[in-house]
Amino acid sequence: MFMGEYNHTIDTKGRLIIPARFREALGEEFVLTKGLDGCLSIYPMDEWQSFEEKLKALPLTDKNARKFLRFFVAGATSCELDKQGRILIPGNLREFAGLEKDVVLTGNITRIEIWSKDKWIENSSYDDMDDVASAMQDIGIII
Repeated sequence: MFMGEYNHTIDTKGRLIIPARFREALGEEFVLTKGLDGCLSIYPMDEWQSFEEKLKALPLTDKNARKFLRFFVAGATSCELDKQGRILIPGNLREFAGLEKDVVLTGNITRIEIWSKDKWIENSSYDDMDDVASAMQDIGIII
């Protein structure tokens, strides 16, 4: 399980240190891809394969399904940690997420999100949590 928030920097070559607490759960090989809200997502291979099965089941006759599939799969890349515990984030994914220097990595139970610090600040306002909690209760999540 991934949880927590970590501030790191990405170097000029696009390398990012993955927090030690995340490394073991990631395993030797994992998948990096676009995430929702302008972040990137890292999936351990077993979680990616589970997600992949759901993507395979989408009807290709549905335009939104095709768009959803392309969003996650076209930019996806297989990753491994180097000896310093870093990954290389491809330029297209750095550009998508606006990653330049300061980044925030967040654990989200089954995946890790990578945010530019500015986007994280924009997207981590919790002023509306009462409304969000109410909506979650409507779909069966009781707090």
